[in-house]
This record gives sequence, structure tokens and C-alpha cells, in this order.
Amino acid sequence: MIQVNKLSKGYHNRPLFEDVTFSLSRGERVGLVGRNGSGKSTLMKIIMGLEAPDDGGFSMPKGYKLGYLDQHINFTKDTLLAECCQALSFDEQYDFYKAEKILFGLGFVEEDMEKSPTIFSGGFQLRINLTKTLLKRPDLLLLDEPTNYLDILSLRWMRRFLKSFRGEVIIITHDREFMDSVTTHTMGIHRRNLMKVKGPTEKYYSQILMDEEVHERTRVKQEKRVKELQSFVDRFGAKATKAAQAKSKAKQIQKIKVLNEMPTEYKLGFRFNYKASHAKVLMEAADLAFSYTGKAEDNLFSGLTFNIRPGDKLAVIGKNGKGKTTLLNLLSGAMRPSAGTLNFSPAAITGYYQQTNRKELDPQNTVVDEITQSCPTLSISQVRAVCGAMMFSGDLAEKKISVLSGGEQSRVLLGKIIANPANLLLLDEPSNHLDMDAIDVMTEEIAKFKGGVIIVTHDEGILRSLANKLIIFHEDRAVLFDGTYDEFLESTGWEEEGPKKTVKKKTKSSKKSKKNRRKDTDQKQDQAKEDKRRLKKLTKEYEEVESKIKTLENELELKNNGVISLTNKGGEGKKISEFYKAIGRTQSKIDANYKTLEELLSQMETLKIEG
Repeated sequence: MIQVNKLSKGYHNRPLFEDVTFSLSRGERVGLVGRNGSGKSTLMKIIMGLEAPDDGGFSMPKGYKLGYLDQHINFTKDTLLAECCQALSFDEQYDFYKAEKILFGLGFVEEDMEKSPTIFSGGFQLRINLTKTLLKRPDLLLLDEPTNYLDILSLRWMRRFLKSFRGEVIIITHDREFMDSVTTHTMGIHRRNLMKVKGPTEKYYSQILMDEEVHERTRVKQEKRVKELQSFVDRFGAKATKAAQAKSKAKQIQKIKVLNEMPTEYKLGFRFNYKASHAKVLMEAADLAFSYTGKAEDNLFSGLTFNIRPGDKLAVIGKNGKGKTTLLNLLSGAMRPSAGTLNFSPAAITGYYQQTNRKELDPQNTVVDEITQSCPTLSISQVRAVCGAMMFSGDLAEKKISVLSGGEQSRVLLGKIIANPANLLLLDEPSNHLDMDAIDVMTEEIAKFKGGVIIVTHDEGILRSLANKLIIFHEDRAVLFDGTYDEFLESTGWEEEGPKKTVKKKTKSSKKSKKNRRKDTDQKQDQAKEDKRRLKKLTKEYEEVESKIKTLENELELKNNGVISLTNKGGEGKKISEFYKAIGRTQSKIDANYKTLEELLSQMETLKIEG
């Protein structure tokens, strides 16, 4: 539905992307990925017509409607419902229920409908803009980091909505699990170029890695070949008997276009500074309660009892505005509980990462200044090491806070945490403003941390990777759940998503006759035999498809080697082009077989569960 052709854009003589070409077909939901600052948001704005490209252009069908989540707030109506209903078409202007359905899904309640839209927090005001965008029923929905301002329940609603959306979608989000659950394709800006693949982010990043390995192997071979040819020219160029050969070798050198060495891309790389402790329990909370007014009837939560031991990864989850960050502030000592007790081991040393602390960074300080002030005992080499781990190596560490992006400032805050030894980490939405690579590194390091961790997050991928117990803000209270996030969903679930199915206990009146029980047993045995037969057949098909994929991947490797060989020999462009076309056809066959493999695996797992 959209064709983008050779699009280029840069700022202040720094190109973001060059010669970007891609198409968006009917029904595609595309996840747009790339490092912070790579140009993802800029590409979206160009498609929306909010910015002009330096070169290239794009086309779309006549009457094709675009919907863009505007981060700027501008309300003109007195009530929330009236503000959102402006987005309805003329024929739908009285279909208030359409606006209410989306608003309820995004966390608003009945009482909010008649409130002024201006009284809501910044995050909820962006949800109002999101509602207005969705109500316009665009053909293409462009969403730039919508997950930053949605709580876990709103995210789950948003996931269901996008999967059922009939148009096309381009979405930017740092939440990999959310992106993979709703998208059909992944498209990324990497080293100023753009690549689009069918499938999840993992497939995209694997392809990038493979392409760069091929590039590097080709470059090394080209350099080696040039060096060998040049050595011959240098040795025999002046000898009459070898002059003709030397001249021929020199021409070969001119034909070989040696690939450029790819510049190093720095990655977040750090370890939390663990302070060893022999304490069996780092912190205990008993009957904890909090109210801003001090009145029990206004409690955000009460009767909360839990402890943190070394190795615990406790996640605090629930709707926004229910008290998650307040709980962390109590645990950090920034606030005092209204009731209950908090006891810390004398050996407990706390590190608190909080998004709102960005305003405490001094705009005139450099990154080095901020890290030094957070831990004055560090030597300059140690400070520089922390800066480097946060991707501020060399001169980048001398940048002032005032010129840093939100993501860069978040990395400075993270640097201040790791600069100081701790054995109890309090982390409030640490993944916000970080790109996917940085989130992966951070998640791995939290998992390795030997101390206790209490983390507030709405990222279900992080929850599944880390949490061994939860504090859940729902049903108008905060409760401890001793288990993983998936165990919570399976056994309890969110009240807003309906009750979980329960299995009724057998009673005497429900006992079956012996004849009926035998009949049921025979039917179950017959079904089990049929399932076993089907499973055997599916297993055989699965193995056959696996074998096909292996054969195709071997073919693909041979074709890739063929391209490298032709390139080294200065082969004709036409032959190289034919190789690339063959590679494309083989890759398509591999993709189709992987899809078949996934379908077979799904059927096999269903049979195993039912059996």
C-alpha cells in the first residue's frame, strides 16, 4: 500500500539513513527497530508529512488514511468523552460507545468520561491522543513508543487490539515481546541502511549478524588478494620478463573494489557492583500501609508483608497510579509508611534507579562529573570505565547533560547506580528510553546480580525472564504472589480480563454408572490411539521439513560462497546479480519451510497436551 524509494535524511551534515527503499503491503504490521538516534522516529514523521526528506520519496493509494500518535497535547473540549468523540466521522458522531470502548481498554473508568482532559497526568493525556488516533480508523497506524506510557493491563489490551486491526501498522517500541506478539515483519535501520524481514526481531538481528559476517569475510579475502597481487607487482614490475604479468595484476587490483571495514558499534556493557553480604534476609516488610492523607480509608495499600533474600527478583506490577513507585520510595527511605514496619539487615546497601531522577542531573555537568559526584572515591580511570560501560567512551564522556537525549540521560543514571556497590537494587522502569540491545544487556545483568532486586516494570518479557515472585496491585489492593508471572496469569490472572476457568470438584450426584464409565474409558483409549497415530505422522512430516531446511541452508551457503568468489575475482555484475536472485529464491523457500515447521510444532504440542 506504500512504496518508499531511495529516501535519505540527515541533520547537521550527519546522515541518519541513505537510499532507504521498502514497501508496505496490505495487512502488514511492521516493527521498526534500530538504536536510539538511528532515525526511526524521523522516518515515521517523513511518512506522515511532518518532515521533508533530503532525497527520495514515497507513494500511497489515493484516499489512503494515515494515523499518527501525536506526542503534543492540544485539547479543545471540556470533557474527556467529548474530546475523543471529535475524532469520529460525521456518520458516527453519536456513537459514543466506540470512544468509551477504547478509553476503558486504555485504563480510564466510567467516572473519567465527564472530567476535563486537562486534569489527567501526562501519560494519560497521551492515551487520550492514542484514543483519538484509533477512532479515526486509519488505513495505516503509525505508533512511536506507545508502550512507554501504558501500564501492563493497557499493554495487554493494546496487543489484542493491534492483532485484530484490519489495516497496516508501523510501530516503534523498546518492548521486544510486545513487538513480536503483534507484528508480521521486522524492519530496522542499521548503519544508515534499512532491511525488512518477515518474522520477529530475532530473525532480523540474526540476518544482520549473518550479513555482517559475510561482509567481513569478503573484505578480509579481498584485502588478502589485493596484497598478494600488489606483492607480485612490486617484485616483478621492473623485470622485462614479468612486466606483462605485473601489468595484468595491476589491472586486476584496480577492478577489485575492496569493501570498507565496518566501524565499531559500541554496546552497553556493564556489571552491577555487588557488595558481598552474609545476610540471609536483606529486608523485611510487615503489614506495610501507605496513605497520602494519613487516613486508613485513603490507603493506597495496606497489610503488605514480604521479604527479600539474596538472589530474589521481585517484580512490582499493576495499573499506573496505584502505588508501585510509592512502594519503592518507601523502601528507599524517601517516604515513610503510614503503618507497618520496615527492617533492613545492617549489611544491606541499596541502589535506587528512578526515571524521575533525570531532573536531578545538573544540565551543566558532564557525564564524567555526574559519575564522579555519585562516588567520589573512584579514581579517574574507574570513572572513565563506568562511562565507557554506559557507551560514553572518549570525548563522549565530556558531553554536557543538557545536550543528551532521554535515553542517554537514563544511561547516566544507570552509571551512577553501578558506580556504587550495592546488594539490594530498587529499579523503577529501568527499560524506558533504552533500545532493545541495551535492554537485553540490562536484563542479563539483573539476572546475574547476586543480591536482591525489586523492579517495577510493565515489560512482560522482562517479567518472564527475571521475576520469581510478584507484588501485584489489583483488586484495589497490593498482594504478594510467590511465583512467576506466567504462574500468576495461569492461576489468578487480571480481574479486568475476566475470571479464570475453574474445574468443578466431583460430587456423589455426579458419579457415572459403571457402564458409562467403561464407555468413557473406551472412548478415551480410542482417542489416545488416534492422537498417537497423528503425532507419529506429524513427527515424520516435521523431520522431513527439517531435512529440507538443512538442504536449502547448505545450498544457501554455497551460493553465498559463490558471490564471495565472484567478487574476489572481479566477476561480472550480471553473474553476481543472478547469484543474488538465486539466494533470494532459496531464502524464500527456507522461510516457507520454517513457517510449516512452526505449524507442525504447534499441532504436535497440542496433541501432547491433550494426551
